[in-house]
Amino acid sequence: MIEESRMAPVSNVSLERRAWNIRRKALLMGEVQGQGYIGQALGIADVLAASYFHAMDYRPADPEWEGRDRFLLSIGHYAIALYAVLMEAGILPEEELETYGMDDSRMPMSGMASYTPGMEITGGSLGHGLGIAVGMAMGLKRKNNNAFVYNLMSDGELGEGSTWEAAMSASHHKLGNLICLVDFNDQQADGKSTEMLSAEPVVPKFEAFGWHAQRVNGNDLAAVVAAFDAARAVTDDRPRVIVFDTTMCKGVPFLEQRDITHFVRVEADEWSKALNVLEEGKPA
Repeated sequence: MIEESRMAPVSNVSLERRAWNIRRKALLMGEVQGQGYIGQALGIADVLAASYFHAMDYRPADPEWEGRDRFLLSIGHYAIALYAVLMEAGILPEEELETYGMDDSRMPMSGMASYTPGMEITGGSLGHGLGIAVGMAMGLKRKNNNAFVYNLMSDGELGEGSTWEAAMSASHHKLGNLICLVDFNDQQADGKSTEMLSAEPVVPKFEAFGWHAQRVNGNDLAAVVAAFDAARAVTDDRPRVIVFDTTMCKGVPFLEQRDITHFVRVEADEWSKALNVLEEGKPA
């Protein structure tokens, strides 16, 4: 059992349980609307658990605390996953779960910083997040603020030229306070990302741009935690990237097996089935 660390107040809740809670909250929100990017939320839950309950410094009661690590959601359509972890972290009240995607909700279906506490940027057109992260990391460095900037992006964004311009800039400006997290689930709206515009081999590409790069199984919590620790332990000024290979709909096998998982279709009678299947794998 992997215990969380760094977050205040300290808790003895395991990271496995945190990831399970994130998946459950995401499914409950999806059930409210009858839709949502559930495949991505289930797949990235382990990475989010390790981010918020192992790696990051923040204050749940003060989301604007200047000393906080910044978590940027470049992939705005993953908002349902981020809302789930913000609730788990105590930044958003869980009572708002049933307002997901509704009029006047603080949790619109695509993430918007002006609506949601703890949402650092509005994730719009994919490929912009890393550029924003570069600017934010530069600003913090110039203010002698030791906070890290984490940017969660998708493998599809590796096909955007702006991503690689930002990668080159991060290395040039020696942004050792920037950690990019790539969710490599090999899915895009039109098919597999490796068949649309493949970025493989990803790690050597980032290394060629001057980054410290790793690639791990994003659904293996021990490997995820070790990767975060290794990224934060780099002693030079290289920006760091962790590529996480994840499985869409992880934790709900009958959804994992769907042919189309980018926006997985969940029938009205399947939400309770998915929650029951998840319940069967509930960690201690």
